[in-house]
Formats: sequence, structure tokens, C-alpha cells
Amino acid sequence: MKKKNTDIFGALADPNRRKILMLLSAGILSVSALAEQFEVSRPAISKHIKVLEENNLVTVTDQGRERLCELQQQGFLELYDWIKFYDAFWNEKFNNLENYLNKDL
Repeated sequence: MKKKNTDIFGALADPNRRKILMLLSAGILSVSALAEQFEVSRPAISKHIKVLEENNLVTVTDQGRERLCELQQQGFLELYDWIKFYDAFWNEKFNNLENYLNKDL
């Protein structure tokens, strides 16, 4: 059985996957509509979508003969929490540095 990808940063590292996410930010699109925006094959786009789906960034639903893709909030929340932690971390470090530099003034 193939191991499920759970590396959100690995998923976001590929420019094609980032472009897919940007395209989906405008709304739900079919796999075919997404594939038309790229110079790679539809199977390659399907593989990229699978990686995004495994990382909870995209959901794919079947509607008739179409496969529809939509952004999924959960993966972005996990990413946001990670960024928020380091934002607070660095703000504290810079505030400490500012306090240290202003101490002798």
C-alpha cells in the first residue's frame, strides 16, 4: 500500500501545485479545466491534485463524468497555525532585541 503524503511543505514546494491552488481560489474547477491551464498532461495534473488532496488542501468530488476540485480549509488551517507560531516567535525575538538596543539610550 502506498504511503499517504503528509508533508504540506512538500506539497506546496511544486510550482504547478501552487498554481492549482491559486486557480481554485477563484472557485470550484474540474480536473479537465485545471489541466487546460498547464502544458503538462492531464495524468500529471491528476497526480498533483492527489498530493494536494492527501495534504487536506483540496477535495475532489465526482459529479457525473466530471471530477470537481475545491479548496479545503483544514490544510490551510494547519499551515496558518505553523506560520502563526513562528510569527509570534520572531516578533518576540525582535522586541527583545529592540528593548536591548534601547536600554542604554
